[in-house]
Parts: sequence; structure tokens; C-alpha cells
Amino acid sequence: MPYVLVTTQIRLERGPTIVGDEFSDTELMSYLGAVKKTEPGNNFAVYVAEHPPRLILNKLEVRGYKLVTTCSQCLPLD
Repeated sequence: MPYVLVTTQIRLERGPTIVGDEFSDTELMSYLGAVKKTEPGNNFAVYVAEHPPRLILNKLEVRGYKLVTTCSQCLPLD
């Protein structure tokens, strides 16, 4: 199964969630409710969904995807 990178611009952000790049599976991106966007100044596009990461991960699990790892830099250092 191909990998999908799920990220946000700010830690613990409620959305939007970046779910793919310009080469991602268009059918999967549509299922996630993502649209392709190119930010001014960038020479690449990303797929962005307005849902929070938790809902995106739930939708991916329905399709058989599993969480492989999280970003340790994003966890609190308490």
C-alpha cells in the first residue's frame, strides 16, 4: 500500500490538513475532501483538506491505511 503523508502547518492545528503532493492519487484525495492548491511563490502543489488530522486519519483507516509514525519533534517536551 502506498504511503500518505498527513501534516499541518502548526502543531495541534484543527485544520486545514495537508494530505498529499501534486503526484498523489486523485481518487484518494477526493475521498479525503482535499483540493489541490499552489501557494504563491511555490513551484509545487499540495492537496489540502479542511478537516482536522484526526478525521483524515479515521478516513484513511477505513481505506486500510495504518499510522506508521508520528513526528517526535511535534510532541510536548514535558
